[in-house]
Amino acid sequence: MIERRRRRTTRPGLAGARRFVGVAGVLLAACGPAPGEGMAALTGATVIDVVSGRSQLDAVVLVRDGHVVAVGSADEVVVPRGADVTDLGGRWIVPGLIDTHAHLQPWGLALALRYGVTSVRDLHDGVALADTLRAVAMRQPSPRLFLAVAMLDAPPSTYPDAFLLDSPDSAEVAVGRLVEHRAAWVKVYTRITPDILAAVIGAARMHHLPVAAHLGLTDAITATHLGVTSIEHLSGIPEAAGDSVALFAAHAKGFFAGWTAFEKSWSSLDPAALAMVARELAAQRVFLVPTLVLHETFSRLDDSTVLRSPGLAAVPDSARRNWNVAAMIKRAGWRSADYPAFRAARPVQDRFVRDFVASGGRVAAGTDASNQLLVPGATVHTEMELLEHAGLTPLDALRSATYWAADMMRTDSLGRLRPGAAADLIVLRADPLVDIRNTRRIERVMLGGKWVQR
Repeated sequence: MIERRRRRTTRPGLAGARRFVGVAGVLLAACGPAPGEGMAALTGATVIDVVSGRSQLDAVVLVRDGHVVAVGSADEVVVPRGADVTDLGGRWIVPGLIDTHAHLQPWGLALALRYGVTSVRDLHDGVALADTLRAVAMRQPSPRLFLAVAMLDAPPSTYPDAFLLDSPDSAEVAVGRLVEHRAAWVKVYTRITPDILAAVIGAARMHHLPVAAHLGLTDAITATHLGVTSIEHLSGIPEAAGDSVALFAAHAKGFFAGWTAFEKSWSSLDPAALAMVARELAAQRVFLVPTLVLHETFSRLDDSTVLRSPGLAAVPDSARRNWNVAAMIKRAGWRSADYPAFRAARPVQDRFVRDFVASGGRVAAGTDASNQLLVPGATVHTEMELLEHAGLTPLDALRSATYWAADMMRTDSLGRLRPGAAADLIVLRADPLVDIRNTRRIERVMLGGKWVQR
């Protein structure tokens, strides 16, 4: 049989040319920029997904341009050639922490970051100090700042740098002043009455600003129905569950008179009434910022060891002198018999927080730092520990300073580790879901894709 020649379908030499182009392309790719250039790859650690509650063993986190590019198991996420690889085997990665109630001084910015706090909601400093904090944060690594600038209060105000409202008609002007000073939040204080609060919330909505409330002359249920985003310090809750007339009268006398009556009232409140308030607040989707560390600290001011806490060594001498705890106690009029009464309130406050979360409510970790004896950064860890002691799981305690806190602050780019989120994270030496105190075992801190502590 005579074999027929196969008909050529290409011109002579074209296949060889194609082979040359293919080889040349490979060589050019080898000489060009690597796909992982400018990318950080964190490998080997256990990543805790605070949203789902799952822990991913032997995970890979890819970071570029300050954001998470990918996160998943080593089988799912390939580390591209040229990436800067950091082996974190035997470690745990969690999102950067958020302090949702602070009053920082410039010295506290770096300190908070050292403790893994990468974002802070600061709820009153006054205009001048707010500008200073912004300026310092531009010059050095600092937590992301969400400033309320100056609180809104009614005369006579506790703080001279608050913005004052003497009627509902003044709410729009006051909120407008905050907008001029680039406030991210509106914070109302203890002398704000329901009619003024309603006007403030209306004005704030016009500027898409959330409202945080340290209540005094308004109870928590009323404030929630009016539309506040968060309730600070568990304020307004005894007023909603107990004798509001007596408590409102105490708040009208002044800040410390109101605080003292409010704190002492907890131990006499009806558990059923408190449980009803917890369910109502949870149903209305308001966030609670309990600041249990503040209640705990004030309840133990008769304990000399509180004044000698090792964590206070990180606080500058000038700041400790400015605290002048003895002078604060004198202004408050607190005597030795008050502290046992404050301590009696603590288990009731814990039960309320536990009931609120069990009813579907969400809490956010806040500290009131850097007010007296409250160390920026360190107290966020104490707050999580106190929340666990109150009955929350370690996961929910961690969520209070990450996922839940970010949701309260209306940002889904913080408080979680997912593609597109800000690369703010902490590397820990131990598992915080086994013991929440392990959040203190910090090995590295990343802010915006850059290591700021290692």
